[in-house]
Amino acid sequence: MSNDRTDRLEERLVWLERHVAEQDKAMLGLHEDNLRLQRALTALRLRLAESGGGPAGEAGDLPEGMDERPPHY
Repeated sequence: MSNDRTDRLEERLVWLERHVAEQDKAMLGLHEDNLRLQRALTALRLRLAESGGGPAGEAGDLPEGMDERPPHY
């Protein structure tokens, strides 16, 4: 009986170790995605600053009709 319980505990431990490894891999992937998105955002902000665009909410050089508020406002 004790051997059966030990086997179940060992199986559970192996499953948990594999699960933690998968979570670590997923977290690393999310971290890399976050870094990539932060770099892209920084590049977009630089492009916006170089093009003379103002802060959010200003019309700037938007195509005609794009500076109007949507009808739900």
